[in-house]
Amino acid sequence: MLITLFLRGMEIHIITVLPELLESPFAHSILKRAQQKEIVQVHVHNLREYSLDKHKSVDDYAFGGGAGMVMMIEPIVRCIEHLQAQGDFDEILYMTPDGERFNQKIANQMSTLKRIAIICGHYKGIDERVREHFVTREISIGDYVLSGGELAAAVVSDAIIRLIPGVLNDETSALTDSFQDNLLAPPVFTRPAEFRGWKVPPILLSGNTPAVDQWRFEQSLERTQQRRPDLLDE
Repeated sequence: MLITLFLRGMEIHIITVLPELLESPFAHSILKRAQQKEIVQVHVHNLREYSLDKHKSVDDYAFGGGAGMVMMIEPIVRCIEHLQAQGDFDEILYMTPDGERFNQKIANQMSTLKRIAIICGHYKGIDERVREHFVTREISIGDYVLSGGELAAAVVSDAIIRLIPGVLNDETSALTDSFQDNLLAPPVFTRPAEFRGWKVPPILLSGNTPAVDQWRFEQSLERTQQRRPDLLDE
């Protein structure tokens, strides 16, 4: 199965054995609007379509024994090379718990790329030769193990796509997100200005933009010091 989400700018190709898991994340909200605006294309490729045996096998036992199955090299390489014949990739990512920890800085970098492939791991992972000869960057979204790389691929794609100019209605919104400039976002409030006696900070109602900006910076700094002081060390 191939799900094509129309786009002129960036292309993201996701290689998976469970394409159904990726249908919903790209069919709603910001990611859906990005497709409708033709800013980004997401192609989801079913790895089983690149298996040549009658059972459409994509995994086999590990050499040397041990529990768990390993994703076979042949279907993955066939898929990658088929896609490479249509154009070069800026990055070929592999979602794996032992990869580089994904963060906002990496998302910012990747949002400037034009063509990305993402390999979703399953079972005990993929044949190491794929990592050695095709993968350009290995990415983890945290120190835990998921059933497969599909949800991680969706997380990474979401973080990248929302940064592309034109995706958000207010392009300055992404610039004030948490982790931009290594600070957490400040607290936010909306109407009503008072609820059950709980009041919005008066400075936010003052109309004094420079003072509001200063308050927000101070709140971001204080929140980061309290919750993520490691970000300030960076």
